[in-house]
Amino acid sequence: MEKKSEAITIYDVAREAGVSMATVSRVVNGNPNVKPSTRKKVLNTIRELGYRPNAVARGLASKKTTTVGVVIPDISNAFYAELTRGIEDIATMYHYHIILSNSDLNQEKEYQLINAFFEKQVDGLLFLGGELTNLHRETFSASTVPVVLAATEDDTAQLPYVTINQKEAAKEATQVLLEEGHEHIAFIGEALSDPVTGYPRYSGYKEALLEQGKPISEKRIRIGDGRYRSGYQLMTELINENPDLTAVFATSDEMAVGAIHAVQDQGKKVPTDISVIGFNNIPLSSQVRPLLSTINVPMYDIGAVAMRLLTKYMNQEQVDTSQVYLQHHIEIRQSNRVMLKKET
Repeated sequence: MEKKSEAITIYDVAREAGVSMATVSRVVNGNPNVKPSTRKKVLNTIRELGYRPNAVARGLASKKTTTVGVVIPDISNAFYAELTRGIEDIATMYHYHIILSNSDLNQEKEYQLINAFFEKQVDGLLFLGGELTNLHRETFSASTVPVVLAATEDDTAQLPYVTINQKEAAKEATQVLLEEGHEHIAFIGEALSDPVTGYPRYSGYKEALLEQGKPISEKRIRIGDGRYRSGYQLMTELINENPDLTAVFATSDEMAVGAIHAVQDQGKKVPTDISVIGFNNIPLSSQVRPLLSTINVPMYDIGAVAMRLLTKYMNQEQVDTSQVYLQHHIEIRQSNRVMLKKET
């Protein structure tokens, strides 16, 4: 039997196998109500013809595409890569396919991706990172497709989300440094205009200092982009301009590792001279020497819980809590003096 050059349809399979199109459909969809001999004949015909079921057509018929759109800031970032693993594992468990798109934290690109997913008739959308604007909310509310936020939140509580308490986590990291007895603690953060992670983490740092009566010095505050190079450059500046500096809190592990290397290149030691704490607990934090103390963010769990929450909305299941805060904790390792004291 020769394969046709044009697209093979369910009609072609039914005709060649000598069965109805309904029977072919039942075989393709795994319906048990088909005789074994008929199933075998249909499957052989499908292989010989090279038939591939049309997912779009099936989606139109069932009004479901079993696909979920995921808008992510940067898949090369270890934080989002781990979070996406959580999304994909739960999506697979519930028989959904994900379509992943990078937004590069560009709002115009975000809007284009969101609308493109809606046009493709995805069953649901996960939006990761980035500032949630009124235009985002208007776009999401205008669609019949359920939307869940992951690693970000809606301060108006209109949309469901899964994240951690960013401010509290940053405050706890700073408190660890204060408890070590540091008087001069620097801050290397990300854009304060970012209401998702940038400003809340700065706010947590600031609140911890003020509660202990410590002054906030602009000389000890630097804003980077979350990456290693900015952490290195900014830490070098801080050391040169603050000879009394003894500790730094960096709001990403990449910047914290950059800070560690800058300290070492300036002829100083971590944590003997300067203690360092990062944020996120990406694999890099346990690969650098000394091992980096950091805020452990349950990245995988955020993705998994967000995807499970979305499946509930897509399948019209009962949702008990639409705004979910997962627990974070501090991993104290070798980049802090408290650990140095324990080891000695």
